[in-house]
Amino acid sequence: MRRFSSILMLTLLLIGPFVFSQNKKDDALLQVKDTVKAVRINPLAPSKAAFYSAVVPGLGQIYNKKYWKVPLVYIGLGTGLYFYNSNNNKYHDFRNEYKKRLNGTADPNDPYFGGLDNNRLIEAQKFYQRNRDLSILVTVGIYILNIVDANVDAHLMQFNVNDNLSIRPDIYQNNLDYKQNLGLTLNYHF
Repeated sequence: MRRFSSILMLTLLLIGPFVFSQNKKDDALLQVKDTVKAVRINPLAPSKAAFYSAVVPGLGQIYNKKYWKVPLVYIGLGTGLYFYNSNNNKYHDFRNEYKKRLNGTADPNDPYFGGLDNNRLIEAQKFYQRNRDLSILVTVGIYILNIVDANVDAHLMQFNVNDNLSIRPDIYQNNLDYKQNLGLTLNYHF
């Protein structure tokens, strides 16, 4: 009991000045601040971001302050261009070898092309031409996706997201059979 009273006295001595030192003048100075921020909507921001991305890939993402997307854009474009260049070079190698065979100037002891007949050279040309064309389509698709991403991201930056409108899961009891039901609750606060 003596130990409890000493701990209580020590606590009151340490905390007491902070608890009892408030006066009514401080309460009068407290004011409620408005928590709603004025959002300025720029209707031209999405088109500006799309234009920037069309001129220089990744510039629209920088305009939207989504810097982490810029390396993804350049990795995608660089990969597509690399495969385009690689397939184009192999296509021309097989095509040139086929042309040499038609002219009669091909070396039959060539270690790379010597063991291939003309049908294999034609099939290799078709294969690398198809892959080259597919690579350029993928690269153009990534370029267009870059523009669309900048435009959509600029639109979504202006979207009003606050606590006044919310959707959350809700479990409630059915009054007829007293079973638990799962549902979604849409709340809008004025």
